Amino acid sequence: MYKWIDAASVPQDFGPSVVTIGNFDGVHRGHQFVFDRVISRAQELGGAAVALTFDPHPALVHKPQTAAPILTGLTDKLELMEQAGLDATVVLSYSLEFAKLSPREFARTYLVDLLDAKMVVIGRDVRFGKDNAGDLATLEALGAELGFEVDVVDDYGAPSGGERWSSSVVRQLVFGGEMGAVTQLLGRNHRMRGTVVHGDARGRELGFPTANMSQDSDGMVPADGVYAGWVSVVGSERSLQNMPAAISVGTNPTFDGAQRRVESYVIDRKGLELYYTEVIVEFVQRLRPTLRFDSMEALIEQMTLDVDQARIILR
Repeated sequence: MYKWIDAASVPQDFGPSVVTIGNFDGVHRGHQFVFDRVISRAQELGGAAVALTFDPHPALVHKPQTAAPILTGLTDKLELMEQAGLDATVVLSYSLEFAKLSPREFARTYLVDLLDAKMVVIGRDVRFGKDNAGDLATLEALGAELGFEVDVVDDYGAPSGGERWSSSVVRQLVFGGEMGAVTQLLGRNHRMRGTVVHGDARGRELGFPTANMSQDSDGMVPADGVYAGWVSVVGSERSLQNMPAAISVGTNPTFDGAQRRVESYVIDRKGLELYYTEVIVEFVQRLRPTLRFDSMEALIEQMTLDVDQARIILR
């Protein structure tokens, strides 16, 4: 898949194409449903299947103090979109200046002039252009004027708990630590990506050395607690992929910690050193909430039980 991080990277003679537009945060099964439709229509029309997305997420630009956590960083999002089978993804840099484009300016500049779009696959609730003034009727009118069809996707997939698959629903589930439901909506495990940094070394002192993710890691941090999951070193040999782990999320209340951390104890891998490597941490199942222990002995006993339970779940 071509990954163009800005509009200037797109070849001038690119096209024709079938395009979908969105933030695609989490790249959940609803998004995958849309991508399948784009690919199918592109094959019918003899064009390229393209997704047009934005970075940073518009909410981070318009409401940085109150924006919801981002489920998936850009690197992971592009990898997942590639796995979906798209021919190309174009990332547009989102800013307050970009947000001033009228619906017509956006359609002309990016759909027609940049991508030679012959069809746009979109949901009924589409909003675009300055002040979100453009809606489905606007897009259809612009298509008639500028030369592209609009294919409306009525359904983003099977409902979950009576609700449509959506990034906001996934966020609520991740926030609650409901990883089984999250996996169903994503079609895979929720994950984070980041660099392993030095921590307080308390885990090592207790016999459970952990890989601590940097605070700027990508991906939404789930509810505090202990999880069974997987750790993979990015770009590494097979033996360092999908390593079973017990993962702690939280502030370490036993030690009066203040900073939330994501720490992974890789099970049955003595002597493993992961400092300064880039890792992907996948969350499979929440084992328990975060607890405060009155003694080191009680903490070690519980950590041993956590590891045993994670080992069983991940077999």
